[in-house]
Amino acid sequence: MEQSVPLDDYKKELTAELQQILNYWTEYAVDELNGGFYGKISNDNQVDPHAAKGAVLNARILWSFAAAYNLNQQYSLELADRAYQYIVDHFIDKQYGGVYWAVDYKGQALDTKKQVYALAFTIYALSEYYLAKGDPAIRTQAVALYHDLIRYSFDVENGGYLEAFNREWQEMEDLRLSDKDANEKKTMNTHLHVLEAFTNLYRIWPNEELKAKILGLLKDFQEHIVDAGAFRMILFFDEQWSSKSDTISYGHDIEASWLLLEAAEVVGDHQMLVEIRSLAVSMAEACLSGLDGDGSLWYEQEPSKGHIIKEKHWWVQAEAMVGFYNAWQISAEPKFLISSWRNWNFVKQAILDKENGEWFWGIHEDGRLMQHEDKVGLWKCPYHNSRACIELLKRI
Repeated sequence: MEQSVPLDDYKKELTAELQQILNYWTEYAVDELNGGFYGKISNDNQVDPHAAKGAVLNARILWSFAAAYNLNQQYSLELADRAYQYIVDHFIDKQYGGVYWAVDYKGQALDTKKQVYALAFTIYALSEYYLAKGDPAIRTQAVALYHDLIRYSFDVENGGYLEAFNREWQEMEDLRLSDKDANEKKTMNTHLHVLEAFTNLYRIWPNEELKAKILGLLKDFQEHIVDAGAFRMILFFDEQWSSKSDTISYGHDIEASWLLLEAAEVVGDHQMLVEIRSLAVSMAEACLSGLDGDGSLWYEQEPSKGHIIKEKHWWVQAEAMVGFYNAWQISAEPKFLISSWRNWNFVKQAILDKENGEWFWGIHEDGRLMQHEDKVGLWKCPYHNSRACIELLKRI
């Protein structure tokens, strides 16, 4: 049955798509007038030259171009170099450590809060960039940000990582990553990307304390974040890990299924690796219930309301491509490989912008395009889709 998935075609198409994504960001996203990259481009490619520039967007641009180069050195590092310089010049807080959440279009500090999620992505990106450049100064910067994160965010008493602080690392009232999030001390999303950042940092800095922190995070997922009965993640917690949400995020569940395994593989703990391999397949299995008949993965389910949000967001599909492929590699069950391939075919049909480039944000349940969402923005970055291409090209 698995022969029904043409892996050679999958590889060729993803090779072409990775080039298309990089081409889009090279052609449209560079802000020649004010430096760095535009903070916002609309669904129909209209640039807002005065939009704020986000730390997450810039870190993800740095990661994407560095990772593409590390996959194949035919890809240019020029945009990675540009993103790195802009992050060092404008986002890293030289007085208090960490990174700002956003700067204005001219690069002046705009929102100086220390969102741990953004700090994690900067560590993740710098680690990837070090792999490309080999400059010890880059590794030093990544390690310094790691120490900032541990010093201020690590919860010594309960384990895990606190969500956000003001510029001086003091507590603040509004901890939310975005308007749709609950205002809680700990979140699945931040823990997932702290784990991702630490995993990439360990590749360039195999430090014993860092290894212990990665294993500690994997334990946090096993003991608190992943619901052991349902193999789905809880999204929000208080400081003591009490659950504050019953929403199911299909995209994060399938993304975590392969990121948890990657972390276990990188640190090389045999017992943890055995446990996480099993967990990854169980999480992917649980996500199969979120697949629509067209191969796409829905956005969220709200069990308490008996409601499924049947939007199809670009990043959820990108993570589904990798997560289901990963589950097939572990289990050899053809249904996972077929789900990955069918998801990519849905992306080709409904999510790729064949006229203007890049991926649309998504489509509504009824098939209408989500017109008012960004093509480039604080959250719309080249990371999920370029990473899906890069991961699958490595694996195929």
